[in-house]
Amino acid sequence: MQVKAESLRRSSFLFFQDVYKSYGSKVVLDDIDLAVAKGELVTVVGPSGCGKSTLLRLALGQELPSSGQVLIDGRPCGFADRSRGIVYQKYSLFPHLNVLDNVLLGPRLSCGFFERRRRRQEFEDEAMRYLRRMGLEEHSRKFPHELSGGMRQRVAIAQSLIMKPKILLMDEPFGALDPGTRENMQIFLLELWEELGTTIFFVTHDLEEAVFLGTRIIVLSQYYIDSRGEAARRGAKIVFDHALPKEAKSTAVKTAAAFGALIQQIRQEGFDPEHLRHAGKFNLSHPHSFQTLRPEEAGAG
Repeated sequence: MQVKAESLRRSSFLFFQDVYKSYGSKVVLDDIDLAVAKGELVTVVGPSGCGKSTLLRLALGQELPSSGQVLIDGRPCGFADRSRGIVYQKYSLFPHLNVLDNVLLGPRLSCGFFERRRRRQEFEDEAMRYLRRMGLEEHSRKFPHELSGGMRQRVAIAQSLIMKPKILLMDEPFGALDPGTRENMQIFLLELWEELGTTIFFVTHDLEEAVFLGTRIIVLSQYYIDSRGEAARRGAKIVFDHALPKEAKSTAVKTAAAFGALIQQIRQEGFDPEHLRHAGKFNLSHPHSFQTLRPEEAGAG
């Protein structure tokens, strides 16, 4: 397993190994091993409080692991920088700026006054290209309060993409949208991913959304057992890692029997506190999945 981990460390774009995250005496993430290839659209689900957003913040560099390593493109993750874009559920838009100026904010702040003046038209042309791709060109002079929820979220995505991040991190980005708008945004994101090939790390509480969107689904859960004994302080582990189809799909797939069966399997293996698999028997079928259990965890279950 160590040979596989070393090979994945060299070839993966986002890489976690032996990652623990604690807050005081509370262990949130417990020995996380994860290798993500460039261009994957990874969805992450799990029970409430399992640490999904914590995992995302570690990839963003907003927090550091208590132990273990997190690598981006082969280098230590470090603190958040422009190589990582982020889209939250709450729109990261400034209400006093119009759509165009919100998208331009990143490029403008990333350079000095004189360069900003010299490249003003270049920046505006680029921002308009992104707004055109988002279907928002005619709304460029509107303010956030004049837009629908889906439109505001598309502006937030444009804000991130104009900085040309190597990875786009999304934390419940469609959670505040009504069902119809949410489904439209899912289709939009798939089309954008197919066009740009951006690596996307997408956290959601919605199992249907996760299975529909991802090329790979990760289930993080605190519902498992291992051989450390009842007194051990445990955090969440990756209990399920499964490959999904790589092409954008019609929403009709959501009614397919196999789609529903996979959701039921995920619900049982990651969300049911009565269904506790031993850590050595997790369903880690993805080809890039690996696991580095400590000896005290890996004894016979």
